[in-house]
Amino acid sequence: MPVARSAWSIPGFAVETPSGDHRVPEIWCYADRYSYLSGDEVAVSVHTTASEYDVSVVRDGAEPVQVWCATGLPGTAHETPKDAYRVGCGWPVAFTVPVDEAWRSGLYLITVSIVHDGRRHEREGFFVVRSREPRAELALVLSTSTMNAYNDWGGANHYRGLGEDPYVDLPSPVVSTERPIARGMLRLPPGAPRNSNPATPGPGYEPRHPTYEWAHVHGYSRHHADAFWASYERPFVVWAEQRGYAFDYLTQQDLHADPKALEGYAAVVLVGHDEYWSWEMRDVVDEFVESGGNLARFAGNYIWQIRLDIEGRQQSCYKDPSLDPMMATDPTRVTTAWDAPFVGRPGAATMGLTGLGGVYNRYGATTPRSTGGYTVYRPHHWAFADTDLYYGDVFGAAPICVAAFELDGVDYTFRNGLPHPTYTDGAPDDLEILALTPAVMGETDRWDGQVPIGAPIDELDGLLTALWGDDIPERFRGGLGAGMMASFTRGRGQVFNAGSTEWVNGLIHRDPFTEQITQNVLDRFSKRREDHA
Repeated sequence: MPVARSAWSIPGFAVETPSGDHRVPEIWCYADRYSYLSGDEVAVSVHTTASEYDVSVVRDGAEPVQVWCATGLPGTAHETPKDAYRVGCGWPVAFTVPVDEAWRSGLYLITVSIVHDGRRHEREGFFVVRSREPRAELALVLSTSTMNAYNDWGGANHYRGLGEDPYVDLPSPVVSTERPIARGMLRLPPGAPRNSNPATPGPGYEPRHPTYEWAHVHGYSRHHADAFWASYERPFVVWAEQRGYAFDYLTQQDLHADPKALEGYAAVVLVGHDEYWSWEMRDVVDEFVESGGNLARFAGNYIWQIRLDIEGRQQSCYKDPSLDPMMATDPTRVTTAWDAPFVGRPGAATMGLTGLGGVYNRYGATTPRSTGGYTVYRPHHWAFADTDLYYGDVFGAAPICVAAFELDGVDYTFRNGLPHPTYTDGAPDDLEILALTPAVMGETDRWDGQVPIGAPIDELDGLLTALWGDDIPERFRGGLGAGMMASFTRGRGQVFNAGSTEWVNGLIHRDPFTEQITQNVLDRFSKRREDHA
């Protein structure tokens, strides 16, 4: 969430980019778009130092299915711009994959592999197959904008990578879609750690970041657990498919480019970490809900406005509004936090909750001994049906940690034992806060710089000053927030917001309460609002 996360920029993390040495075994690939329709051809670019390579294309999910493969394709190494993270790789198309009419909508993994000194080396790309007409009631929108923001392939992302001093990283405000995906965002081995710390420490705790440590040892991107398929959407899809739920898949870029992308669906489903959205993407979701569609969000950390170029191949997010050239011409489109007063479109107006109302729980030095779960406050809400949860109960607590890493909330107060929005931050008039967990807006360094801090509170302080100057709202002054599970209505539609990036933990660990709530939401939202209101 913070502007740069620069306080732990230790050299040695794997940042993938061609070495220029043909003796080094390398292979990467990317598709020319994120999504395709049946009848399209997927154009795949490949760089490899090997003379030949193999390819496998698999629809991923509860039961992965290979749909296309090729062996012994001729390999070529290509010149790659030093700023490929911003301008794209520019590699020529190496092969094409025809999208068959029989292929189900879904995420398809492209695995390219070579053999060097008897060892197989693999890397992954992906593409999404969309449906020409809705075939499912539920549309799963993948968090491709957030993935692109964290993808550090080529050397930089919206968090770090620029600058000569390895301890003072600077983010790139512009990133490209025309590059491979950082290792770990598409595939992870079983048991890879998550950003939510499951262990409850005793006295004398010094913060640990298991995902960073694991990435450093095993050669994965330091951001592998921050975004996208392997950590978030995939575990959700596996759980859902095993229970008979079906989805049509879209990307956030599909919403941006097609105002009618959600037409015909009963509900749109968001999972995991959907931190970055464009104005156009929000418009599509708002109109969908207004007209009777439903929004089921099992995700957290809704914060940043982005812009895409005309072709959708470059994504901009300056974060610091003073750096965005749009500030001089149209402040509403400045790529910074949605809650900025000059943007005039608070995040809670779409999602009910906002990332700046949280943010961190069970991450490094942020609430390291909290429950990691949600405390129930309105057990009679339909989302809790058949859960047997009571007022004050906690579900999804550590080591499950269903309410952890980055969470969303709103400014709130208590009356008669129940949390209520204050409506000072754009919260909808009928927002109901169903469950709650404490959160803090960043880590406080108690160790004088001697231990790693992943999300220092001073970064948030700098952002708030950039947005509000000397008139920072009172709700931010203590550095405290709350993660929330909430619901509200908008027009003829309804929104359920789990408010946590780590909701999927409850499904991974088969927590019966999280599973039942998720089932309640999917079942209710599988019909448009007017069908059951």
